[in-house]
Amino acid sequence: MSSRRRFLAGLLGAGGLRGGARPIRFALSGFIWQNQIERGIRETAQFGFHGIEPFRQHLMPYLDKPAALKEELERAGIAMVTCSNGGPGMMTNFIDPAKVAQTIDDHARFARDFLRHFGCAHFKINLGARPPKGPDDEQLRTLARALDELGRRTLEIGIKLAAHPHLWAPVERETEVRKMLDWTDPRYVWLVPDTAHLTLGGSDPVAIVRDYSSRVAALHFKDTPARFRGHKGPSPSPEEHKKENLYKNLGTGGVDFPAMMKLLREREYRGWITIDLDPPRPGEGTIEENVLANKRYLVEVLRVEL
Repeated sequence: MSSRRRFLAGLLGAGGLRGGARPIRFALSGFIWQNQIERGIRETAQFGFHGIEPFRQHLMPYLDKPAALKEELERAGIAMVTCSNGGPGMMTNFIDPAKVAQTIDDHARFARDFLRHFGCAHFKINLGARPPKGPDDEQLRTLARALDELGRRTLEIGIKLAAHPHLWAPVERETEVRKMLDWTDPRYVWLVPDTAHLTLGGSDPVAIVRDYSSRVAALHFKDTPARFRGHKGPSPSPEEHKKENLYKNLGTGGVDFPAMMKLLREREYRGWITIDLDPPRPGEGTIEENVLANKRYLVEVLRVEL
């Protein structure tokens, strides 16, 4: 490994927070590498992170041979935090009563046949496509009932179900996030809040994590353009995101990460934080440059203990 690689690998070290008795573990999103999961595993380890969080659609060659993927992870010395849902052969409609049963069965099967082989403590799930006019209360209640049932089934094998509010999904706006959490059973349904998606959807991510801290299974960190700090207006459209990447490196200014870390320290959070980057677009630098920029922010601004 080059001296620069050694520097990168050492930046996070044990990954603990200053003053914490036990470390928070930091991961990278496998989405950075898309279908190149083997490269993603190697580079995640080289960059000094403790885990990787891939998407099911990027692991299709491994779905029927999880032991082979587990060997790749063990060789690199990192964990698989969780694996997001989606991809061929999995229904992801939580709001149509005619499709919910298949959605629940597909997700429960994936958790049982794949996720449990990796010791994943939670199953982070996206919630499907957003209705054109947004969800009505009946659709959100259908979603809540589906999550409760799926959560019961995944908890039987020791995995927490963790819903993930996301732009352009049924749960996007603050009222929808709160209804989902208030209408589901806290014994069966947890949350993976994403600082950028919540901000762009009109929520205060610090307030959401503060109000539902007992249900946070893990977190996603990414920033937004500074103009979205305190945003309460309409969510940006997919077309806006195509014109300008709205998912930014930490420290861009849209999210108050020092306040978030202060809250997490106060609540003694001890779970995973995934740095949820997209593959860089033209002009956005390289994967290595972006990972290094985010790690420096973690260390120098958020005071992650080396």
